[in-house]
Amino acid sequence: MKENKSMTSNNHILLDMLLQENEYKLDTSKFQSRVLKWLDRNEDADEEKVSKKLIQTALENVDIDAPDWTYIAARALLNSMYRDAAINRGYVGMNYGSFYKLIEDLSVVPQGKRYSTYKPELLQSYTEQEINELGAAIDPEKDKLFSYIGLFLLNDRYLARPKKGKVYELPQERFMIIAMELMRLEDPSVRLNLVKEAYWAMSNLYMTVATPTLSNAGKTNGQLSSCFIDTVEDSLDGIYLTNYDVARVSKYGGGVGIYMGKVRSKGSDIRGFEGSSSGIIPWVRLYNQTAVSVDQLGQRKGAIAIYLDAWHKDIMKFLDLKTQNGDDRAKAHDIFTGVCIPDLFMEKVEAREDWYLFDPHTIKQVLGYSLEDFYDEQEGSGSFRKHYEHTVAAAKTGVLPSYAFEKVQAIEVMKAIMISQLEEGTPYMFYRDEVNRKNPNAHKGMIYCSNLCTEIAQNTSHAEMEEEHSTEDGDVIIARKSGDFVVCNLSSINLPRAVMADVLERLIPIQVRMLDNVIDINTLPVAQAKITNLRYRSVGLGTFGWAHLLALKQFMWESEEATRYADELYESIAYLAIKASADLAIERGAYPYFEGSDWQTGIYFEKRGYKDEHWIDLMKQIASTGIRNGYLQAIAPNASTAKIGNSTDGIDPLYDLSYIEEKKDFKFKVTAPDLSHKTYPFYQKNRYALNQKESIKQNAARQRHVDQAISFNLYVTNDIKAKELLDLHMTAWKSKIKTTYYLRSTASSLIEACEACAS
Repeated sequence: MKENKSMTSNNHILLDMLLQENEYKLDTSKFQSRVLKWLDRNEDADEEKVSKKLIQTALENVDIDAPDWTYIAARALLNSMYRDAAINRGYVGMNYGSFYKLIEDLSVVPQGKRYSTYKPELLQSYTEQEINELGAAIDPEKDKLFSYIGLFLLNDRYLARPKKGKVYELPQERFMIIAMELMRLEDPSVRLNLVKEAYWAMSNLYMTVATPTLSNAGKTNGQLSSCFIDTVEDSLDGIYLTNYDVARVSKYGGGVGIYMGKVRSKGSDIRGFEGSSSGIIPWVRLYNQTAVSVDQLGQRKGAIAIYLDAWHKDIMKFLDLKTQNGDDRAKAHDIFTGVCIPDLFMEKVEAREDWYLFDPHTIKQVLGYSLEDFYDEQEGSGSFRKHYEHTVAAAKTGVLPSYAFEKVQAIEVMKAIMISQLEEGTPYMFYRDEVNRKNPNAHKGMIYCSNLCTEIAQNTSHAEMEEEHSTEDGDVIIARKSGDFVVCNLSSINLPRAVMADVLERLIPIQVRMLDNVIDINTLPVAQAKITNLRYRSVGLGTFGWAHLLALKQFMWESEEATRYADELYESIAYLAIKASADLAIERGAYPYFEGSDWQTGIYFEKRGYKDEHWIDLMKQIASTGIRNGYLQAIAPNASTAKIGNSTDGIDPLYDLSYIEEKKDFKFKVTAPDLSHKTYPFYQKNRYALNQKESIKQNAARQRHVDQAISFNLYVTNDIKAKELLDLHMTAWKSKIKTTYYLRSTASSLIEACEACAS
C-alpha cells in the first residue's frame, strides 16, 4: 500500500474531505487503499469521475455488518452536488451559495423558453430582506441526515434544474422553497415564523410532503396533489368526459381512481335496442390507452385504477383483464383493478351461496333505483341488502329481463378475484359498507370507490352535461354540472424520527396547516376538482416507517405489544391531527359542508368509541367552532419519499435485511435503516415470512383512528392454498379493514403503481 502522500491534488483532496467526515467509526483503510490505487492508474480523471469512484467504492462496502457506508456514499454525492452547484451558480466554496440570488436567477425566463423555473410569486410575495433571513435559517448540517438512496432520489427527481442534468438547487433549499410556497398566503406578520417551522419539520426529516408537492412546490409548472377519483356516468358523454379529465390529471402527475359501476353491462340495451351494449371492457381499454399515451412528461406512464362492483354483470370479464390467458384484444394490462365489495357478498362467499350479477342500467330503468347508491348502514342490515334482495326477487319473477342478470356461485367470483391477485397482484379490495358507515360526510354523498393506492375514501359523484345556453352575442355555451371529483393532498409523518424525538405535538399542527394551504395554493387541471377541493378541504395526513419504529422500540411484529402500540400511537396521532384542524377552523372557518356532518353532530367520535375527557372536550370544540378539513387522515404507500426520509415504506414490514434497489437508472445495495445488533432481531423476519393475520390485527387497530383508509398490502408465498388466501380476506373483512392494496406474492413481479401517492 502506498503512503498517503501530501494529497495536494484536487482528486486527493476529495478523498481527504470524505475520510475526515467519517463519524461512523468505520474502518476505512481498505477503502482508502482501493481509491488510491485507482487514482494512481487514473491520474487524469476529472473530479466528476473521482466522485463517482468514491460513491461506487463506498456503496460496494454497504452490507449487513457495515450499513453506515451508505452515509459515506451520501457524503461523497453531497460533495459532488456542492461542487456542481457552486460552478453552475457562480459562487466559490463547497457548500451553499446565496439563497436570494438562487431565487432571483431561477425566476428569470431563460432565452428561448416560455417559463422561469421558479414561480414569480416567490419574489413578489417575499422581500429581499425576508428571503435573506430565511436563507440564514438554512442548515446545511441537515444534509448529513440522508442515506445514499434518499439523497440520490432527491437529487435525481425533485431538485429544481433550469438546465437538464445541472445541479442548481440543493436539498435544504428545496425544503425552504416548499415552506415558502406553502406559507405564501399566510398573514405577513406571522409568515416567516411559519416558514421556518415548516422548514424545521422537513429539514429534520420528521415528515415528508407528497411526491407532487416535493417536486413542484415553488416551480412554475405542475400541481401539488397526489390522488384523484372520478365517477363515470352511464352515457357516451360521461365516458369520454371522464377520459378527458383523466388525461389532464395524468399529464400533471396525478394518480386516478375511476368508479365504473354505473356503466351498463355487455348485452344491455341502448336506446331500447336489446343486446347492443358491449359493456365496460372496451371503455376500460380506452382508459388503458390514455394511461399509456399520457406519459407524465415522459417520466412514467399514467397510473389509473378502475373499480367495479362485485355484483356488476361484467365482473368476471373485468377480473380477467390483466391475466395472461385469453384473447389479448380484451385485455388492459396497464390499468389497475379494484372490486367494490358489500358485506352481503362476503357472507354469501362464506356460506357458499348463490350470488346474482346485474346490469345497473336495466335496474334503474325497470326498478327505478340504482343499486350502487345504497350501502348497509348497520352490520348485517341496511338499505343495500334490502334493495339487492328486491332486485333478486325481480329477477326470479321475470320483472327483470333475462339479459339483465346472471346467477353464479359467490365463491366462483371470489376464486376469480384470488386467481387474478396471485397472477397480477390486483384487484384491490374495497369494503364499501364499512367505508360508508365510517364516512364523516355521508350527509353530502356516498363513497363509491378508492383511489390508485386505496388510502383515499371520499364522496364522489359524476358530472352531468346540461342544456346549451345562448349568449346575447349569439355564442353557445355547453355547460357541465360539476360532480364531486375527489382530490387528496398528502403528507406523512416519519414515525421513527418524529416519535423517537418526541415532536408529534409540535409537528402535526404545522403539518396540517401545510396540507390545508396546499388547497388554496394549488393549480388543478380539472375545474370540478377545484370545486370539490374547496367544498370538503380534504387532506391526507399519513405515516411511514412503522417497521423501522417497531425495531427501534424493540417490539416484535408478531406480538400483542405491536398491535396495542399501533392502537395507542394512531389514536394519539388522530387526536393531534383533529385538534390541529379544529384549531385552524377557529382561525379560518370550517369547511363549507361541515353542517350536518358526523364531525358536527359528534357521531364521528361515538362511532370510534372516543370517551376520554380530552376527546369529549375536542368534540365540544368542534361542535361549537367547526373543523377545517372534511377528511383528514390517509396512510399512503410512501415508497420513494420513505427512502428520502431514510426509513421503511408506509406501514409495510421490511422487504429484507439487505436487498438490491434497482430501477431503470440505478442499482445498489440497501440495508434496513438503523440496522444494529439491537434492531437485528426485530427485522429478522421478512414480509413474506410474517403471519399476515398479525399484520391484519395491527392494521385494524390503526384503521379505527383513520377517517379515510390505509394502503395495506398482503404478502403471501406462491404456494399458498386457496382456502388460506380466502381466510386472509375473510379475516380482513371481519376486522373492519376498509381496503386492501396489492396481494404481493413471491411468484409475481409487480409494478410500483403509486409513485403519485408516495407521500
